[in-house]
Amino acid sequence: MAVKNNKENVSPDEYLKEESNYLRGTIEDSLNDPITGSLPYEDTKILKFHGSYQQHDRDVEKERKKQKLEPLYQFMIRVRAAGGVATPAQWLALDKISSEYADGTLKLTTRQSFQFHGIFKKNLKSSMQSINNALMTTIATCGDVNRNVMCNPNPFKSAVAEEAYKYAAELSEYFLPKSNAYYEIWLNKEKVKTTQEEVEPLYKKRYLPRKFKIGIAIPPNNDIDVYASDLGFTVIEEKGKLVGFNVSVGGGMGATFGDETTYPRLADYIGFIKPEELINVAEKVIEIQRDYGNRKDRKHARIKYTIAHRGVDWFVEELEKRLGYALEPNKPFHFTTNGDLYGWLKGINNKWFYTLFVENGRVKDQENYTLKSALREVAEIHTGDFRLTGNQNLIIGNVEEKDKQQIEEILIKHGVQNDVTHTGLRRNAIACVALNTCGLAFAEAERYLPSLIDKLDTIIRDNGLEEEAITIRMTGCPNGCGRSRLGEIGFIGKSPGRYNVYLGASHNGDRLNTLYREMLDEAGILKELEPIIKSYAEEREEKETFGDFVHRKKIID
Repeated sequence: MAVKNNKENVSPDEYLKEESNYLRGTIEDSLNDPITGSLPYEDTKILKFHGSYQQHDRDVEKERKKQKLEPLYQFMIRVRAAGGVATPAQWLALDKISSEYADGTLKLTTRQSFQFHGIFKKNLKSSMQSINNALMTTIATCGDVNRNVMCNPNPFKSAVAEEAYKYAAELSEYFLPKSNAYYEIWLNKEKVKTTQEEVEPLYKKRYLPRKFKIGIAIPPNNDIDVYASDLGFTVIEEKGKLVGFNVSVGGGMGATFGDETTYPRLADYIGFIKPEELINVAEKVIEIQRDYGNRKDRKHARIKYTIAHRGVDWFVEELEKRLGYALEPNKPFHFTTNGDLYGWLKGINNKWFYTLFVENGRVKDQENYTLKSALREVAEIHTGDFRLTGNQNLIIGNVEEKDKQQIEEILIKHGVQNDVTHTGLRRNAIACVALNTCGLAFAEAERYLPSLIDKLDTIIRDNGLEEEAITIRMTGCPNGCGRSRLGEIGFIGKSPGRYNVYLGASHNGDRLNTLYREMLDEAGILKELEPIIKSYAEEREEKETFGDFVHRKKIID
């Protein structure tokens, strides 16, 4: 694809999208190039819309350069699953794909998706086809479109939760790209011959300025972190019925070090809508971002900047003009936590749901903890489903009473249960993938956070806080994939082995944390946090969370 002269003063990505022939590019030809393990730059940009990122193994980068070899290119694939739900058959298929084509592991993401890592170009198409054969897809899990729609993962906690999940699935399906490129490239479908010009009725030729994320939250749980979503719908329940949603817009966690014009932002609530208005309101919000989002600078292209620059009042006025009516005032609601509740819960359908702690969302076998094998064995006898949470954990869902004991026995046999020795700190931890595969990471996250928590746990236990649910989040860069700015303790990697430390987010996700110290190594982190944790143990008020405590004590400004 040739790139036009930039007469419009827009990002080069805008021309790449426009000239991609509705997301086809030259991907099909590039996949068949045996000379390199990579795709051309232009195709890697378009590949994201198909649900995959080109990466390389940074652990072997220096050695391969010495040997005058190209980087060890590989691909990440993300699987779309509205609300994070998969059948046992789908779980077994994903397990098999991870072993045959990827690095042998499954990653459960913070947006209720499945991720594969370490897939080589020669296996990319086979992986996509295997995912499709399992009646799943990767389309639009990345790229400048609406991505996976999040929702509380247990729709059988209440009747309104079940209804909300159905709305999440409807939103997810409605906002898929209409192009047939995905089916032609990966599933060998012939291009449909028609005299009509192909169109994307919502996204148009240039799609959105940047990615777009939707979430549905069900109070009192904010387990999807709705304030971090571009567009959020908070369920309003009255007398046991879902009467509508409070609409929130403009959330986003990403920023760039050294650029103060970039920043995380919490979404604003702008009004209440009835259930039948959901799709139309979502579509009009996306239209506004399509038409007014910044297409010159991708660092400022998310809807949070559109709203910050033009104002919430302007946004509401524009939305109501397109709707043809005014939004109703927000209705009251209350969030208590953005964490998960572990263990068995009986649903209103009289079936059981087991929320299992999965450290940093990585499903793999380890010595005395064969998680991947355990879940494979569960899937072989399970008649319900599997549900991903927004905190990288897993719910074994819709378990029949007669199967409950057998599933417990399988987990015990493999050393897989919610370890009662885990502190509340560990149970409320999130880390992004970071090194060795993410090209944006400055420092470790997933591979390092468990060992840091080992050391912090010593301090936690010494102060009698092992059951205290303190949210701790780590990312290898400031782009926000692990929502580190919503941790009561947050770490953002700035260089290898060094992190900026942030404190004071709320325990329910409605307040960002604040920079406390910069460029700390592990010794510095422990030295700074130990007296604060000790003070929290001795001076906290009844039911006071860690984030609220550091504000009350003015530990941060």
